[in-house]
Amino acid sequence: MLLDVTDLADPRLRDYRDLTDVALRVKTEEPEGLYMAESTNVIARAIRAGHRPRSVLLAPKHLELVEPLLERATGAWDGGETPVFVAEEELLQQIVGFRLHRGAIAAMHRPELPGVAEILRPADRPAPRRIAVLENIVDHTNVGAIVRSAAALGVGAVLVTPSCADPLYRRAVRVSMGTIFQVPWTRLGSWPGGMVELQEAGFVVAGMTLGEGAISMDELVAEAHEKLALVFGSEGHGLTPAADRLLDRRVTIPMAGGVDSLNVAASSAVAFYATR
Repeated sequence: MLLDVTDLADPRLRDYRDLTDVALRVKTEEPEGLYMAESTNVIARAIRAGHRPRSVLLAPKHLELVEPLLERATGAWDGGETPVFVAEEELLQQIVGFRLHRGAIAAMHRPELPGVAEILRPADRPAPRRIAVLENIVDHTNVGAIVRSAAALGVGAVLVTPSCADPLYRRAVRVSMGTIFQVPWTRLGSWPGGMVELQEAGFVVAGMTLGEGAISMDELVAEAHEKLALVFGSEGHGLTPAADRLLDRRVTIPMAGGVDSLNVAASSAVAFYATR
Protein backbone atom coordinates (compact mmCIF):
# COMPACT_ATOMS: atom_id res chain seq x y z
CA MET A 1 0.00 0.00 0.00
CA LEU A 2 1.84 3.10 -1.24
CA LEU A 3 1.24 6.22 0.84
CA ASP A 4 2.75 9.61 -0.03
CA VAL A 5 4.03 11.58 2.96
CA THR A 6 4.12 15.38 2.84
CA ASP A 7 3.61 16.29 6.51
CA LEU A 8 6.41 16.01 9.04
CA ALA A 9 3.83 15.57 11.81
CA ASP A 10 1.98 12.70 10.10
CA PRO A 11 0.86 10.50 13.05
CA ARG A 12 1.31 7.33 10.99
CA LEU A 13 5.08 7.81 11.17
CA ARG A 14 5.38 7.32 14.94
CA ASP A 15 7.76 4.36 14.58
CA TYR A 16 10.26 6.50 12.66
CA ARG A 17 10.58 9.46 14.99
CA ASP A 18 13.29 9.98 17.62
CA LEU A 19 15.55 7.38 16.03
CA THR A 20 18.63 9.23 17.30
CA ASP A 21 17.43 9.14 20.93
CA VAL A 22 19.14 5.92 22.02
CA ALA A 23 17.76 5.91 25.56
CA LEU A 24 14.19 6.34 24.31
CA ARG A 25 14.47 3.73 21.57
CA VAL A 26 16.01 1.16 23.92
CA LYS A 27 13.09 1.64 26.32
CA THR A 28 10.37 1.48 23.66
CA GLU A 29 11.36 -0.79 20.78
CA GLU A 30 11.61 -4.15 22.55
CA PRO A 31 8.47 -3.67 24.71
CA GLU A 32 6.53 -2.60 21.62
CA GLY A 33 7.76 -5.61 19.65
CA LEU A 34 9.60 -3.84 16.86
CA TYR A 35 13.06 -3.08 15.56
CA MET A 36 14.32 -0.89 12.72
CA ALA A 37 16.05 -2.22 9.59
CA GLU A 38 18.01 0.51 7.82
CA SER A 39 19.05 0.25 4.12
CA THR A 40 17.72 -1.91 1.32
CA ASN A 41 20.39 -4.57 1.93
CA VAL A 42 19.48 -4.96 5.60
CA ILE A 43 15.75 -4.98 4.82
CA ALA A 44 16.37 -7.71 2.23
CA ARG A 45 18.28 -9.87 4.71
CA ALA A 46 15.59 -9.44 7.34
CA ILE A 47 12.88 -10.53 4.89
CA ARG A 48 14.94 -13.50 3.68
CA ALA A 49 15.21 -14.56 7.33
CA GLY A 50 11.42 -14.60 7.55
CA HIS A 51 10.99 -11.37 9.51
CA ARG A 52 7.83 -9.38 8.84
CA PRO A 53 7.79 -5.66 8.07
CA ARG A 54 5.02 -3.64 9.70
CA SER A 55 5.78 -0.61 7.50
CA VAL A 56 8.48 0.85 5.27
CA LEU A 57 9.64 4.45 4.82
CA LEU A 58 11.71 5.37 1.77
CA ALA A 59 12.64 7.92 -0.86
CA PRO A 60 10.95 7.56 -4.29
CA LYS A 61 14.14 6.47 -6.09
CA HIS A 62 14.45 3.41 -3.80
CA LEU A 63 10.94 2.12 -4.39
CA GLU A 64 12.04 0.04 -7.37
CA LEU A 65 14.58 -1.79 -5.19
CA VAL A 66 12.19 -2.39 -2.30
CA GLU A 67 9.11 -3.53 -4.25
CA PRO A 68 10.53 -7.00 -5.10
CA LEU A 69 11.47 -7.49 -1.45
CA LEU A 70 7.95 -6.71 -0.33
CA GLU A 71 6.48 -9.06 -2.91
CA ARG A 72 8.77 -11.82 -1.65
CA ALA A 73 7.61 -11.21 1.91
CA THR A 74 3.89 -11.15 1.11
CA GLY A 75 3.36 -14.76 2.09
CA ALA A 76 4.69 -14.05 5.60
CA TRP A 77 2.24 -11.25 6.27
CA ASP A 78 -1.16 -11.62 7.86
CA GLY A 79 -3.13 -11.14 4.67
CA GLY A 80 -3.15 -7.34 4.99
CA GLU A 81 -1.23 -4.74 3.05
CA THR A 82 1.86 -3.31 4.65
CA PRO A 83 2.08 0.50 4.47
CA VAL A 84 4.94 1.81 2.33
CA PHE A 85 5.46 5.49 3.13
CA VAL A 86 7.15 7.48 0.35
CA ALA A 87 8.72 10.86 1.16
CA GLU A 88 11.17 13.16 -0.59
CA GLU A 89 14.69 12.84 0.78
CA GLU A 90 14.71 16.23 2.54
CA LEU A 91 11.50 15.40 4.41
CA LEU A 92 12.75 11.86 5.05
CA GLN A 93 15.83 13.24 6.79
CA GLN A 94 13.69 15.54 8.92
CA ILE A 95 11.45 12.63 9.99
CA VAL A 96 14.20 10.25 11.10
CA GLY A 97 16.71 12.89 12.22
CA PHE A 98 19.66 11.89 10.03
CA ARG A 99 20.59 11.13 6.44
CA LEU A 100 19.29 7.63 5.76
CA HIS A 101 21.77 5.04 4.59
CA ARG A 102 20.60 4.11 1.07
CA GLY A 103 17.32 5.94 1.55
CA ALA A 104 15.13 3.22 3.05
CA ILE A 105 14.16 2.04 6.52
CA ALA A 106 11.59 -0.47 7.73
CA ALA A 107 9.82 -0.95 11.03
CA MET A 108 9.95 -4.71 11.54
CA HIS A 109 8.07 -7.03 13.85
CA ARG A 110 10.58 -8.24 16.43
CA PRO A 111 10.73 -12.07 16.42
CA GLU A 112 10.41 -14.05 19.62
CA LEU A 113 13.84 -15.11 20.86
CA PRO A 114 14.60 -18.82 21.23
CA GLY A 115 15.68 -20.30 24.53
CA VAL A 116 19.34 -21.02 25.22
CA ALA A 117 18.72 -24.78 25.01
CA GLU A 118 17.23 -24.33 21.54
CA ILE A 119 20.35 -22.42 20.46
CA LEU A 120 22.73 -25.04 21.84
CA ARG A 121 20.74 -28.08 20.68
CA PRO A 122 18.70 -26.98 17.64
CA ALA A 123 16.32 -29.41 15.97
CA ASP A 124 16.70 -28.05 12.44
CA ARG A 125 20.48 -27.62 12.01
CA PRO A 126 23.77 -28.98 13.37
CA ALA A 127 24.54 -27.96 16.94
CA PRO A 128 27.12 -25.14 17.17
CA ARG A 129 30.64 -26.08 18.20
CA ARG A 130 31.84 -22.51 18.68
CA ILE A 131 29.76 -19.76 20.24
CA ALA A 132 30.40 -16.20 21.36
CA VAL A 133 29.13 -14.72 24.62
CA LEU A 134 28.93 -10.93 24.91
CA GLU A 135 29.05 -9.84 28.54
CA ASN A 136 27.65 -6.36 29.23
CA ILE A 137 28.92 -4.83 25.97
CA VAL A 138 27.07 -1.52 25.79
CA ASP A 139 28.16 0.00 22.47
CA HIS A 140 25.78 -1.01 19.69
CA THR A 141 28.50 -0.53 17.07
CA ASN A 142 30.70 -3.08 18.84
CA VAL A 143 27.82 -5.55 19.11
CA GLY A 144 27.09 -5.23 15.39
CA ALA A 145 30.75 -5.59 14.44
CA ILE A 146 31.17 -8.70 16.59
CA VAL A 147 28.10 -10.32 15.05
CA ARG A 148 29.39 -9.56 11.55
CA SER A 149 32.75 -11.18 12.37
CA ALA A 150 30.96 -14.17 13.89
CA ALA A 151 28.97 -14.65 10.68
CA ALA A 152 32.02 -14.22 8.45
CA LEU A 153 34.24 -16.58 10.46
CA GLY A 154 31.79 -19.41 11.08
CA VAL A 155 30.83 -18.92 14.72
CA GLY A 156 27.73 -21.01 15.28
CA ALA A 157 25.79 -18.76 17.68
CA VAL A 158 25.93 -15.60 19.77
CA LEU A 159 24.61 -15.26 23.31
CA VAL A 160 24.24 -11.89 25.02
CA THR A 161 23.97 -11.27 28.75
CA PRO A 162 20.99 -9.48 30.33
CA SER A 163 22.86 -6.13 30.45
CA CYS A 164 24.33 -6.32 26.95
CA ALA A 165 23.16 -3.86 24.29
CA ASP A 166 20.32 -4.95 22.01
CA PRO A 167 21.63 -6.70 18.85
CA LEU A 168 18.44 -5.58 17.07
CA TYR A 169 18.95 -1.89 17.78
CA ARG A 170 19.15 0.01 14.47
CA ARG A 171 22.86 0.83 14.62
CA ALA A 172 23.82 -2.70 15.67
CA VAL A 173 21.78 -4.19 12.83
CA ARG A 174 23.29 -1.77 10.29
CA VAL A 175 26.89 -2.35 11.43
CA SER A 176 26.30 -6.10 11.32
CA MET A 177 25.11 -5.60 7.70
CA GLY A 178 22.06 -7.69 8.58
CA THR A 179 24.13 -10.74 9.58
CA ILE A 180 22.28 -10.70 12.91
CA PHE A 181 19.48 -12.35 10.94
CA GLN A 182 21.65 -15.30 9.92
CA VAL A 183 23.59 -16.00 13.11
CA PRO A 184 21.45 -17.79 15.72
CA TRP A 185 21.37 -15.69 18.90
CA THR A 186 19.46 -15.13 22.09
CA ARG A 187 19.70 -13.36 25.43
CA LEU A 188 20.77 -15.34 28.49
CA GLY A 189 18.28 -15.28 31.34
CA SER A 190 20.98 -14.85 33.97
CA TRP A 191 24.70 -14.20 34.12
CA PRO A 192 27.14 -15.47 35.16
CA GLY A 193 24.84 -18.26 36.32
CA GLY A 194 24.03 -19.03 32.69
CA MET A 195 27.62 -20.12 32.17
CA VAL A 196 26.83 -23.37 33.94
CA GLU A 197 24.36 -24.32 31.22
CA LEU A 198 27.10 -23.89 28.62
CA GLN A 199 29.50 -26.06 30.59
CA GLU A 200 26.86 -28.72 31.12
CA ALA A 201 26.33 -28.75 27.35
CA GLY A 202 30.00 -29.63 26.92
CA PHE A 203 31.48 -26.21 26.13
CA VAL A 204 34.84 -25.15 27.44
CA VAL A 205 34.20 -21.53 28.42
CA ALA A 206 37.15 -19.28 27.63
CA GLY A 207 37.14 -15.63 28.64
CA MET A 208 39.22 -13.01 26.86
CA THR A 209 41.17 -11.16 29.53
CA LEU A 210 44.37 -9.31 30.37
CA GLY A 211 44.34 -10.77 33.88
CA GLU A 212 46.95 -12.92 35.52
CA GLY A 213 47.09 -16.62 34.77
CA ALA A 214 45.84 -16.26 31.20
CA ILE A 215 47.09 -18.56 28.49
CA SER A 216 47.80 -17.26 24.99
CA MET A 217 45.36 -17.64 22.12
CA ASP A 218 47.85 -20.02 20.46
CA GLU A 219 47.80 -22.23 23.56
CA LEU A 220 44.01 -22.31 23.55
CA VAL A 221 43.97 -23.31 19.89
CA ALA A 222 46.53 -26.07 20.54
CA GLU A 223 44.16 -27.59 23.11
CA ALA A 224 41.74 -28.30 20.23
CA HIS A 225 38.50 -28.25 22.23
CA GLU A 226 35.56 -29.89 20.53
CA LYS A 227 33.15 -27.25 21.81
CA LEU A 228 34.27 -23.74 22.71
CA ALA A 229 32.47 -20.68 24.11
CA LEU A 230 34.43 -17.43 23.80
CA VAL A 231 33.40 -14.74 26.29
CA PHE A 232 34.06 -11.05 25.62
CA GLY A 233 33.70 -8.49 28.41
CA SER A 234 32.56 -4.88 28.44
CA GLU A 235 34.48 -2.09 26.76
CA GLY A 236 35.64 -0.40 29.95
CA HIS A 237 36.28 -3.05 32.59
CA GLY A 238 36.43 -6.29 30.66
CA LEU A 239 35.05 -9.44 32.24
CA THR A 240 33.28 -9.13 35.57
CA PRO A 241 35.01 -10.79 38.55
CA ALA A 242 31.95 -13.03 39.05
CA ALA A 243 32.23 -14.38 35.50
CA ASP A 244 36.01 -14.65 35.69
CA ARG A 245 35.76 -17.00 38.67
CA LEU A 246 33.63 -19.49 36.70
CA LEU A 247 35.69 -19.62 33.50
CA ASP A 248 37.38 -22.81 32.34
CA ARG A 249 40.14 -20.86 30.58
CA ARG A 250 41.44 -17.30 30.70
CA VAL A 251 42.88 -16.28 27.35
CA THR A 252 44.87 -13.31 26.10
CA ILE A 253 46.02 -12.11 22.70
CA PRO A 254 49.72 -11.19 23.06
CA MET A 255 50.33 -7.51 22.24
CA ALA A 256 53.37 -5.82 20.71
CA GLY A 257 54.52 -2.25 20.15
CA GLY A 258 53.51 -1.05 23.58
CA VAL A 259 49.80 -1.59 22.87
CA ASP A 260 48.00 -2.93 25.93
CA SER A 261 44.80 -4.22 24.33
CA LEU A 262 42.49 -4.27 21.30
CA ASN A 263 38.99 -2.92 20.95
CA VAL A 264 36.54 -5.70 21.83
CA ALA A 265 35.25 -5.94 18.26
CA ALA A 266 38.79 -6.28 16.91
CA SER A 267 39.75 -8.86 19.53
CA SER A 268 36.66 -10.91 18.69
CA ALA A 269 37.65 -11.05 15.04
CA VAL A 270 41.15 -12.25 15.98
CA ALA A 271 39.73 -14.89 18.34
CA PHE A 272 37.16 -16.10 15.81
CA TYR A 273 39.82 -16.44 13.09
CA ALA A 274 42.35 -18.15 15.36
CA THR A 275 39.82 -20.75 16.55
CA ARG A 276 38.10 -21.38 13.21
